[in-house]
Amino acid sequence: MGMEVEITPTKKIVVLGVDKRSLEDLAWCASTYGINRLYWVDGYLLCVEVYEKSFDHEIKRKEFPISQVCYTDFPKYIRVFEVEKGIQIPMVNTSDMHMFRSLIKAILKNRKDELEPQYP
Repeated sequence: MGMEVEITPTKKIVVLGVDKRSLEDLAWCASTYGINRLYWVDGYLLCVEVYEKSFDHEIKRKEFPISQVCYTDFPKYIRVFEVEKGIQIPMVNTSDMHMFRSLIKAILKNRKDELEPQYP
């Protein structure tokens, strides 16, 4: 008896917050927040914060919510980034993954900041 396999790609990603940050601030924040990997996409480093309930939402609505993405320029891929002595975060090269390529493309298209704080 064969098993049926259905591939249903995510139709939409909804990002609630995007910030460009310095490499040092992004890496330190990620390490203190318990992020276990950073994503490298075509010269950019991404830290992606996803709520646990996001996967349930995706299954129900085919829409994947991401609470926060921070990014910075990072021209050359490396496997492990040393935040400071004794603190390292693995990096995953996701340049060949459609979801991450689409994510960085949308971020770069819509960016307005470049490390400029927005105060009233």
